[in-house]
Amino acid sequence: MRTVFNFIVDFGMLEIFLTFLILLNLLTFLLYAFDKNRARKSKWRIRENVLIFFTLAFGGFGAFLGMFLMRHKTKKLKFKIALIVGLIIAAVPAVHIIHGFTLDRSVRFLEMQFFSESWRKELNGYRIGFITDFHIITDEKMREIVDELNNRNLDLLILGGDFSMRNNHYQGTLNEISRVVTQDGIFGVEGNHDDYRRLFSAKLQNGIVPLDNNGFSIHEGFYVAGVSDMWNRRASINEALLGSYEGDFVLLVSHNPDIVMEMEAERTDLILSGHTHGGQITFFGFPIYLQRGSVTRYGTRFGYGLNASESGTLVFTSRGVGNYYNIPRIFTRPEVVIFTMFNE
Repeated sequence: MRTVFNFIVDFGMLEIFLTFLILLNLLTFLLYAFDKNRARKSKWRIRENVLIFFTLAFGGFGAFLGMFLMRHKTKKLKFKIALIVGLIIAAVPAVHIIHGFTLDRSVRFLEMQFFSESWRKELNGYRIGFITDFHIITDEKMREIVDELNNRNLDLLILGGDFSMRNNHYQGTLNEISRVVTQDGIFGVEGNHDDYRRLFSAKLQNGIVPLDNNGFSIHEGFYVAGVSDMWNRRASINEALLGSYEGDFVLLVSHNPDIVMEMEAERTDLILSGHTHGGQITFFGFPIYLQRGSVTRYGTRFGYGLNASESGTLVFTSRGVGNYYNIPRIFTRPEVVIFTMFNE
C-alpha cells in the first residue's frame, strides 16, 4: 500500500486523477458510440444499465458527447436525467483538478489590517509579514516571493516553520529568505517536520533570529515571542513571555495553533500559526482531512484564518506557501500574509 502511495505522489496525484478522468470519459463515449453502431446494424446491444452506470461514474462528459454527437439515447428520459446527474458528478473532480493546476500553484499575498487597543498608536501602519510551511518550495518560487515582499515595505518578517530537511533543501530556502529587507529583522520558529538544531544554525548563518521559548522587545510596547513545536519538544508560552511587560502588545509565533487550547495564552494579543495547510486537499475549500484529528485535535476550528480560543485569544492560521512533498493543494491556495497594525 505504501508503495502505491509513493508511486502516486511521485508521478503526481493531479496528473493521475486527470488521466483517470479523461480515460473514463473516453471509455464512456466509446461505449455509446459502439452501442449506436450496433443499433444501426440490429445486432447485440450494450445493456442500458451499463451505459447509465458509466454516465454516473464520473463519465458524464463522455456520455454527453456520445449522446449528442452520435444522436443516441437522446429521447429517453432516464438517459436525460442520468446525463444531467453525470455531468454534475464529473464536473466536481474536474473543477478541483483545474483549480489544483492553476490558482493553487499561484501564491497570493493577503493584506490584512489588524486593530488592537494594545497596539501603540506611535506604531500605527507597522507592517508584519508572515510565511510558514515552506516544505519543498523551489528556490525559484521562494525568490519570486522575496522579490515581491521587498516591494511591500515590511517592518518585520515572521517565519512559521516546516522546511524540507531532506538533502538540506532548507538551506536554499533560508538563503533566499535572508534577502528580505525589513526594518526590524526576520524571526522564526521550528515546525514539526524540522530538525531544530540544523534549522536554527542555518537561520543564524543567514541573519535570521530563532525563537525557541523566548522573545524580544522589538519596540517599546511591542514584544515578539515564539515557542518550540509542541509535537517535537516542550513548548512553553510562559517562558517565551518572560521578557515582556504588562501592557505590551504580544505577538506569539507557534507552528501549531492547538497550543492556544493547551496552554494559558491570555497574555498574548495575537498568535501566528501554520501547520494545517488549510486542509491541503479540500472539497471546495472545506478541509475534510482535518476532521480526522491527525493534524489538529480541534477539527476545523483552527483550520484557516482568524479564529479564537475559548478564552478569546486570537489565532491566525495561514495555509502556508509550500507543498508537503508532491501532495497537491486543492482549493487551498498558498499564501503570504501581511498584517498592517493599528490601534483601535
